[in-house]
Amino acid sequence: MKIVTLIARLLLGLIFVVFGLNGFLNFINMGPMPSGLAGQFIGALALSHYFWVVAALQVAGGALLLVNRFVPLALVLLGPVIVNIILYHVFLNPSGSAVAIVVTILWGIVFYSRRQYFSGIFTQQT
Repeated sequence: MKIVTLIARLLLGLIFVVFGLNGFLNFINMGPMPSGLAGQFIGALALSHYFWVVAALQVAGGALLLVNRFVPLALVLLGPVIVNIILYHVFLNPSGSAVAIVVTILWGIVFYSRRQYFSGIFTQQT
């Protein structure tokens, strides 16, 4: 299980560092802008510069995963980003949802290996 966790952590970190840096440097051609509401959503993210915040969170979380430091913090930073990616593909643009599913599975594997650090949020207060 350690090997699977190591591979999942490194892949997840690499994915988020590469795509986060792509948000700043645009070295990967993402193709034409989607049409309809999905295109308007991406346009609003780009025009408001909100996309830069998301890219910065991706780079920070991915880098923490790659260097194996503060992994629970990295999971907390990347969790909402992954939820937004999934919701974008479910509600606005179903194409490309396979990558979102793979990223979610990788996040789940790394989370499961570090679940002891999150035990405090799953206890009921009396």
